[in-house]
Amino acid sequence: MLGESWHVGQVFWSLLWFTLFFIWIWLLISVFADIFRSHDLGGVAKFLWVVLIVVFPYLGVFVYLIARGHKMSEHAVQQAQQIDMAQRAYIRDAAGGAGSAADELERLAALKAQGVIDDAEFQRLKSQLISA
Repeated sequence: MLGESWHVGQVFWSLLWFTLFFIWIWLLISVFADIFRSHDLGGVAKFLWVVLIVVFPYLGVFVYLIARGHKMSEHAVQQAQQIDMAQRAYIRDAAGGAGSAADELERLAALKAQGVIDDAEFQRLKSQLISA
């Protein structure tokens, strides 16, 4: 019954239009996100871009992509770098990673003062730390 009214070509066209609609929604979200995370645009410029995109959606998005497409990629790279730095800092803090060489020397000196390591072990670890 349903197979009689839907043919292969109609299914293909329906899938194609759905895919294009999905890509269009993704483009709108990407452009709006870039507008609002741009620090180089003032409030009035952001307002004008939003109005242009709301009033003339297709033309506004295409003009934005042509005029500021390079900035969109720069913003994406900056955001990826910030996320990477934040993840590295979190991992370093969570793992209790070794700090700077000075911090390690302080830790070794404290261990020597507590009597946990002797002078020879302290000198060996200090030379390893300095050479690394």
